[in-house]
Amino acid sequence: MFPARKPTRLLAAFGLVAFVAACSSTPSTTATPDTFSVWDPYPQFAAESEWAKTIDKCGTEAGVKIQRQAYDTTDLTSKVLLAAQQGTAPHVLVLDNPVVSTLAEAGVLKTNQDVGLDASQVSPNLAAAGALNGQNYGTPIGANTLALYYNKAVLTAAGVDPAAVKDWDSLNAALAKVKAAGKKGITFSAIGTEEGTFQFLPWFWGANGSLTDLPSGKAALELWKSWLDNGYAPNSVVGNTQTTSWQEFATGEYAFAENGTWQLANAKKAGFEYGVIPIPGRTGGTAPAPTGGEFVTVPAQNNPDTEKKAGRIASCLTAPDKVLASDTALTYISAVPSVQQQQVAANPELAVWVEAVKNAKGRTGDNLGTKYPKISQPLWGAVQAALTGAKAPEAALRDAQASAK
Repeated sequence: MFPARKPTRLLAAFGLVAFVAACSSTPSTTATPDTFSVWDPYPQFAAESEWAKTIDKCGTEAGVKIQRQAYDTTDLTSKVLLAAQQGTAPHVLVLDNPVVSTLAEAGVLKTNQDVGLDASQVSPNLAAAGALNGQNYGTPIGANTLALYYNKAVLTAAGVDPAAVKDWDSLNAALAKVKAAGKKGITFSAIGTEEGTFQFLPWFWGANGSLTDLPSGKAALELWKSWLDNGYAPNSVVGNTQTTSWQEFATGEYAFAENGTWQLANAKKAGFEYGVIPIPGRTGGTAPAPTGGEFVTVPAQNNPDTEKKAGRIASCLTAPDKVLASDTALTYISAVPSVQQQQVAANPELAVWVEAVKNAKGRTGDNLGTKYPKISQPLWGAVQAALTGAKAPEAALRDAQASAK
């Protein structure tokens, strides 16, 4: 049984104590000795999906039956917290990577070393999102990140070669040509939520900004503000989610859209030729973009042998010979370099996404852990304040830094 103290503190950190007490019941997923529970945030994948089949295969290899529960991401977090508090946590948990460090700090998750979870073949920059105080918790099943989609017809009409967009100056020059040709420049999400921070980070990090020193990213916020001032980006970005900004791009009027791998299927349905380039750093190169995607983790149980068997199941779910089918089904770039090569061989257009993932960073990396949410919220507030003209970029980031402290 878990001590109640740590999960209770965790519930409070998420602001979910009242919600869980009022709206949730004890999850009915208590497993028998020969049955192991796996919880994931993929309710869209039914029992006949490749993902579900992989789970069953890994259970068979471990000599147990798998009882799978799938929840929406937000619902999953609250149910895990309640289950951990009551001693009924799942044996294997798949969850969004920024949450890993928070659950680890609260004592809900076991370290990879404790359970024998093998993450040795995972790219270090992706594994970093699960690192806290020198220990690793879980391993990424795959990753998605951000890049720039472009409309080939719009750029051709404006005389822009997308291959020439290598830094901010060349991107600004391209946007100016697009506007002069009577088309729209770029759309993105700057909404006042985590989505807004997620989309701002490539530009922030691409300007050598540090999340522990928010004013260091002043150039990035000035860039975004200049796009609105010059008419390169619509004012709607301040309310855009990643979905609504994609809908703007899908009209065929925009040259560029910042979005992720999850839009590839929609891009094929857009009705116009498109391409993808990396988000450029301020002075060149590929800007580090934040990683999205989930980690496979092992929650603490009351039996070390049970935890180690759960570790074997988790290792199986992310093993190179299993993860290719799962990553394809989940629309992820694999976290394993050898599998990334297989993905590109099967689908060459994924090459740019593999490059983006290689340069990506975990939002909770640099040992920020549970400090990240306290930084992210002031940061998206600063972006909103600057883009709406409420504050100058430098002042907005300075105030955000004060709030983050």
